[in-house]
Amino acid sequence: MTGRLTRRRGAVALATAPLLAALLVAGCDGGSTPSSTPEGARVFTNPVVRTDAPDPQAIRVGDTWYLFHTNAGGRNVPVLTSPDLVEWTPAGDALPELPDWADAGKTWAPEAIQLAPDRFVLYYTVADRASGRQCLGRAVAGTPLGPYLDDSDKPLVCQPELGGSIDASPFRDTDGSLWLLWKNDGNAIGVDTWLWSQRLTPDGLRLTGPATKLLKQTEPWEGTLIEGPFFHRHDGKLFLFFAANAYDRDVYAEGYAVCESPTGPCVKAPENPILKSNDVATGPGHASIVEQDGRTWLLYHAWPPGQEGTTDPGRQIWLNELLWTNGKPSVHGPLQTVTR
Repeated sequence: MTGRLTRRRGAVALATAPLLAALLVAGCDGGSTPSSTPEGARVFTNPVVRTDAPDPQAIRVGDTWYLFHTNAGGRNVPVLTSPDLVEWTPAGDALPELPDWADAGKTWAPEAIQLAPDRFVLYYTVADRASGRQCLGRAVAGTPLGPYLDDSDKPLVCQPELGGSIDASPFRDTDGSLWLLWKNDGNAIGVDTWLWSQRLTPDGLRLTGPATKLLKQTEPWEGTLIEGPFFHRHDGKLFLFFAANAYDRDVYAEGYAVCESPTGPCVKAPENPILKSNDVATGPGHASIVEQDGRTWLLYHAWPPGQEGTTDPGRQIWLNELLWTNGKPSVHGPLQTVTR
């Protein structure tokens, strides 16, 4: 990894000791359960964002975290900042102006990637006026806060015959290649929901080569859809995480697959789902990952129990540890009180 930030929705470089100190969890027995609490340890309480903030993704630039989420509070792409992933401060709208081909009101699941010290690309779902479906756009800024500008004359990806295209997720692989993941919104028209991947050009603005189908809904727990894909490499293996089922019900959950490459093939884990509802949070999913020295943290949204489908407080943001045992991930959560 180079000195500049290298980000995949599955992995964000965290380079400083203060963050490690802020997030260090008690020592683990066998890599799966806490066994002791270090002297001076503190705790934080989930959710770390208590307002409606669906589909979160965060990148770190310098000493600051920048978190983007689905439109809320009159903002197309709300952005928050934090020094430690726990205390978050609203910082405006990262995408205050939409391109001419798009309509406001359905700007979903934004994700940013840093491609150079002064170049950031934001991928987002937006309402395409011509097709009447959700499609994917891309916008560029010189700073992580933006404002990001989309100067395109049409969507980057749009599959109206498949229900539209949503949930874009950029990924930089270990060989430097850039990829884009997304979902065709098949459940909007009663067809299969596939997770797709396609290579991006080095500037992140165009797709190149063929698009590849990776996975679709096949398991009972997934219901009629899978969505919210992101890649993450761990010990050389490529993991594809995804959410499944109805977002506004307690059956929504998170699972994963193992892929041979960014173009597949991918095999779903038999232990899925690895994150599901419990007595403190329901419908957890649409996650992203941050990582430090082999310790992995999952950012995801979840509803307060019994309040699925509401907008007040809506889908709040949770932060829990993703543990690795014998090369397999499991989530220590939803856990409300976390030692750090």
